[in-house]
Amino acid sequence: MNCDEFVELVTAFLDGALDPATEDRFVEHLALCEGCERYLEQFRTTIAELGELPPESLSPAVRTDLLDAFRDWHRS
Repeated sequence: MNCDEFVELVTAFLDGALDPATEDRFVEHLALCEGCERYLEQFRTTIAELGELPPESLSPAVRTDLLDAFRDWHRS
């Protein structure tokens, strides 16, 4: 697994929605990548601070902008 795939799967991981093989690869990458470890912790902190946003409360354009921002953040 690379960092881009890791970022794409973070919410599924936190929701417990990954299949066992993908979760194993996710955890294996997490153990080896300090950047992704920090990303996951920041994600958890954001969720804890903001609570949950129901998906239907976001317009498709806002959802896309947020996902793009998180993808670009990791690359910078």
